[in-house]
Amino acid sequence: QAKLVESGGGLVQPGGSLRLSCAASGLSLENRSIGWFRQAPGKEREGVSCINRSDDNIYYADSVKGRFTASRDNDKNTMYLQMASVKPEDTANYHCALGCMVVNGEIWSFGSWGPGTPVTVSS
Repeated sequence: QAKLVESGGGLVQPGGSLRLSCAASGLSLENRSIGWFRQAPGKEREGVSCINRSDDNIYYADSVKGRFTASRDNDKNTMYLQMASVKPEDTANYHCALGCMVVNGEIWSFGSWGPGTPVTVSS
């Protein structure tokens, strides 16, 4: 059974950096599209990034473009989200997901989710 577990969340000051990890077990991340999503309190879930199956295209939401970098390490079966120049509006619970696609500029997931790791950006 596929399982995703996120880690690395926490409290970070505005302008700071944080790296989130998502460890997968029960299946391989290789040759799968993978994504990061976030949900802030009282708001709808938002797609943050989507890496395609062949790793030759990474799509980012406009809200994080130029600040966040998504990647994966197939040997460790882990995906990452490097967050830089964070802003208070980045505060949310961040989830990784198996299977993602971009439709009309929005990132959608069609696979399993992890429980999430909370990120709070505050001074």
